[in-house]
Amino acid sequence: MESERNGAKKLSSKSKVGSYIVPLTGAAALLTLAASFAITAINHRRNSKRKDLPGCDFRVNLSASEILKLADRIIAKSKEVHDAVASVPLDKVTYKNVISPLAELEAQQFPLMQSCVVPKFVSTSDKVRKASIEAEKKIDAHVSSCSKREDVYRVLKVFSAKGEWMGPEARHYVQCLIRDFEQNGLDLTSTKREEVQRLRAQIDELSFQYVQNLNYDATYLLFSENELAGLPTEFLKTLEEVENGMFKVTLKSNHVAAVLELCMIGKTRRLVAMTYGKRCAKVNLSVLEELVQARHKFARLLGYSNYADYAVSFRMAKTSSKVLQFLEGISSSLSDLAQKELAVLKELKKQEEGEIPFGVEDLLYYVKKVEQQEFDLDFGALKQYFPVNLVLSGIFKIFQDLFGLRFEEIANADVWHSDVKVFSAFDLSSGELLGYFYLDMYTREGKYGQTCMVALQNGSVAFNGARQIPVALLISQLQKDTGRVPSLLRFSEVVSFFHEFGHVVQHMCNHASFSRLSGVRVDPDFVEIPAHVQENWCYESLSLKLISGFYQDITKPIKEEICKSLKRWRYSFSALKLKQEVLYCLFDQIIHSADDVDIVELFKHLHPKVMLGLPVLEGTNPASCFPRCAIGYEAACYSRIWSEVFAADIFTSMFRDDLLNQNVGMQFRTKVLASGGAKDPVEILSDFLGREPSIRTFIDNVIGCSL
Repeated sequence: MESERNGAKKLSSKSKVGSYIVPLTGAAALLTLAASFAITAINHRRNSKRKDLPGCDFRVNLSASEILKLADRIIAKSKEVHDAVASVPLDKVTYKNVISPLAELEAQQFPLMQSCVVPKFVSTSDKVRKASIEAEKKIDAHVSSCSKREDVYRVLKVFSAKGEWMGPEARHYVQCLIRDFEQNGLDLTSTKREEVQRLRAQIDELSFQYVQNLNYDATYLLFSENELAGLPTEFLKTLEEVENGMFKVTLKSNHVAAVLELCMIGKTRRLVAMTYGKRCAKVNLSVLEELVQARHKFARLLGYSNYADYAVSFRMAKTSSKVLQFLEGISSSLSDLAQKELAVLKELKKQEEGEIPFGVEDLLYYVKKVEQQEFDLDFGALKQYFPVNLVLSGIFKIFQDLFGLRFEEIANADVWHSDVKVFSAFDLSSGELLGYFYLDMYTREGKYGQTCMVALQNGSVAFNGARQIPVALLISQLQKDTGRVPSLLRFSEVVSFFHEFGHVVQHMCNHASFSRLSGVRVDPDFVEIPAHVQENWCYESLSLKLISGFYQDITKPIKEEICKSLKRWRYSFSALKLKQEVLYCLFDQIIHSADDVDIVELFKHLHPKVMLGLPVLEGTNPASCFPRCAIGYEAACYSRIWSEVFAADIFTSMFRDDLLNQNVGMQFRTKVLASGGAKDPVEILSDFLGREPSIRTFIDNVIGCSL
């Protein structure tokens, strides 16, 4: 049951679809594609009245009471199966009476659990959302109790010792089940097990306290209009105006980012950056120190030398030392380029502000100025070339052509809001149904506020050989059209949609036998790599022209020079930006891999070393306001860079020279996307690339595309 819940709460994006191969390019292809979708939809409306999706156990539009009753049934069924497994005599343990019931329970209950949990993100009813939250708490409590059942653990250990595997995937699945129990200390003495549970509770409480301190921080600064010179009038109108015409700038990220990017006054930028870096300094520094020590104790009880080794052992990187080597390799390889980038920024500051030393608080402002000078990019105007229906049609065409997919909109499907659309995904050549996905594109009150993908049902194979098909939901927050102007996407939203749709592809194309190892429930270092690979199509002329067209005349895609500028802009000052991210990742990794680290002194040492001599701002310390260290990415902050680096190797080596090569796309689909979580990610990527993945391609890309 523990593994049933893993991933159920995680909002990311993983599912897929297909469409018709259109032997045309540019606007003509998209117009043809749009027409084919319209015909398909019309045919469905004429010929179909059914509401249900065959093979889909995710339930739509449950009432508040139905959600709570379903949660109770889920818990009762889970207890029944776990009791049955626990009652198997140890001398009669087999795959059929131990492993198969647990695997089938996971596969059957995951979509039912999601039926209870997902409404809190999408329902239009406040009552339903509250019931969904209550159901999730009940299910989580049950999951926690299942993961501590010594009777079930004992039976699993006996089966594992017999070594009667049904294959490598089944072996990996059983190892995952056992690991869930052992992370709760079930292989330890009762005294140590109690200590593991005590430390888990302490870690949870400290993590919550750390984040809560930040959330409740109400610090603000007051500035005159002159001190905020450079910030647009529209932004100033959003600020609270207090006595004497002063403006109230809070330390919320949207205020801080705007000031650091746009304010012309260096003293203002510095004060905002320093104050932001001191948030909750005293209270959260002590919380983080206590939290890190509790994590180290927890990891050592489970047999690891430190918390970082524990956290990374289940990931593609495997060891903390390898993570440190990776981060230091990226940083040192980019130092020469970063020095050149920094010199450009320092010279610009000298021209604008005189001999005032350049500080870390100046980075965003002067990077923005150089980008405005160097690139002919008006992102407000660019938005007019990305009407949502055209972008969606273009993305569908690219993914279907590349991965051999076809998809059709399902009319009259049961949905929770009239804006939601449902599609079925098919393999182009065989016509096999691969799965379904929902698109919930537009903003509305009560809806989850980020673009993401949610797995609703995982692909798996039942004990009788029947296959459960994957189902996914892609949530976005677009503004609906006004009647005169269609819904338009910012370029950042286009990239985000490509990324999340990449997760949809990953979810749909997976062929894992076990729900636990299916779709996006794979190695956390690996799961983002395919989606990062697919972001690259947003920066190539061929694909940009396929997904763009002026909203008043979609036969006019964005111009070639704009395509080139976007590609150059992507890598603008990327060495400096990456080194700054590496700085925080090194800090996270070091405090979780060594005892008695002086957190303040560590950051003072790391900052100038990584950031080419730029000192840390006086009095600031990321330990006081770096929530990823506290919860969610502890000892794993490196993972975003890791995914981006290896995605660059894949795209550059295999796709860049022929963006729509279906032969390569099908290899990627069958070797990378279909493999699931049973195979080692390095083996998967090596099999596809014909060699081990490398950081060198990424470094060459950054250097080659720099200013």
